[in-house]
Amino acid sequence: MTRMQWRIWGLAAAGKFFEGMVVFMTGVALPLIGRDWGLDPLQTGVVGAASLFGILVGASSLGGLADRYGRRTIFIVEMALFCVFLALLTLSTGYWWLVICLFGTGVALGGDYPTAHLIISEAIPSRTRGKLVLSAFGFQAVGALVGTLIGYVVLSNDPALDAWRWMYASALVPALLVLIGRFTITESAPWLLSRNRTQEAEKATLRLLNRAPPYPTQVVLEKAGLHHETHSPRDGSRFRDLFNRRHRRATILAAVPWFLQDLGTYGIGIFTPLVLAASFGHGKDHPNTLADLIGNEILAAKGAAFLDVLLIVGILAAVLLADRLGRIRLQVLGFIGCAVGLFIASMAVGMSDPMATILIFVGFMLFNFMTNMGPNAQTYLLAGEVFPTAVRGRGAGFAASFAKIGAVTTVFLFPILLHEIGEQVLLWILVTTSLMGAAVTWGCRVETTGINLDEIGKS
Repeated sequence: MTRMQWRIWGLAAAGKFFEGMVVFMTGVALPLIGRDWGLDPLQTGVVGAASLFGILVGASSLGGLADRYGRRTIFIVEMALFCVFLALLTLSTGYWWLVICLFGTGVALGGDYPTAHLIISEAIPSRTRGKLVLSAFGFQAVGALVGTLIGYVVLSNDPALDAWRWMYASALVPALLVLIGRFTITESAPWLLSRNRTQEAEKATLRLLNRAPPYPTQVVLEKAGLHHETHSPRDGSRFRDLFNRRHRRATILAAVPWFLQDLGTYGIGIFTPLVLAASFGHGKDHPNTLADLIGNEILAAKGAAFLDVLLIVGILAAVLLADRLGRIRLQVLGFIGCAVGLFIASMAVGMSDPMATILIFVGFMLFNFMTNMGPNAQTYLLAGEVFPTAVRGRGAGFAASFAKIGAVTTVFLFPILLHEIGEQVLLWILVTTSLMGAAVTWGCRVETTGINLDEIGKS
């Protein structure tokens, strides 16, 4: 690994960090925003789902543009958009401004889903691709933990309704530094080669592999495995290509399990504070005083931060096992483990302490570990591996967008369903979707462990 390869990895990991930080910090900020602006449950659901809906749009739109204009170009554009909308978010003066800014940050983060994966996987050896892509993806869990902790620290030092502004503002300076860093990386050589820009691809490869002493001193690239997928600079992969006989199986494997996984991961992740409050009886739907609201928020943030640690442990397990056991096995096992964890948590409803506390924490801890070891990590990894180079950005982007339909639906409906049908029935529904994810993964399995990406789609 050269300095350039590590730089690409670090800048891609930073994008996943910001996604986890901003999206999961929204779970802490939502009650404050709701009280500050007097939002009803419908408006609260819209605020919670705004950034995820933006991710849905950004993943397919910017992911497709990465196939047309290059990985590096979109890698830069998406972080610039993130910085702009994040700055505007901290200055929001009304409900719709807030929703638009959260949507804008989501669009930027959505573009990072396929682009960050592609820019890493197309720049490193196949034998370490799983470890490095997943370790970068793991910073989503680190961001989720940091975002929750920031919410706790800000509330502890500034117990005010507008404290949510400082939560989001804390990400702005690091994001600007990442934006500057993304201008310094190389373009993807496989992408350049797929566009018949061979000389540029060879120069990019030399710069990517630059080390002291120089090795290699000369690079000659051939389009092995790419000849049937090349396009002229004016052409682009078409959306419908993802559903032809050649790519249909890959599209189903990349998109459907990810959709089912996001139903649980984002619903549980963002609303863990609400679920903890409802299960333990700490929270109130309508706290009588500001002190009650802040007290509930601090308690929920502490509990959520503790549970988020298991997300990091889970991703570490995924990094260690993905290239050994394979993506498919881990995804199936993870889905089953998620179902078991959610079922255990559902049994806490109606029980008294300390048994209720034990069940809810054991269930959520198991869920967080298994989702990041399995489907949350492996769906992301597979989506960027099962498609040929020429359609990889569009395919990975579509999978991420389709997944976020599930996330948006869950986050929008979660506050309403939590009130209407209760925690137990809601958790049982998520148990069922997890088992469905395991079945679809196995039925459409395509193992990519150790396969050179240039060979994908040849047969």
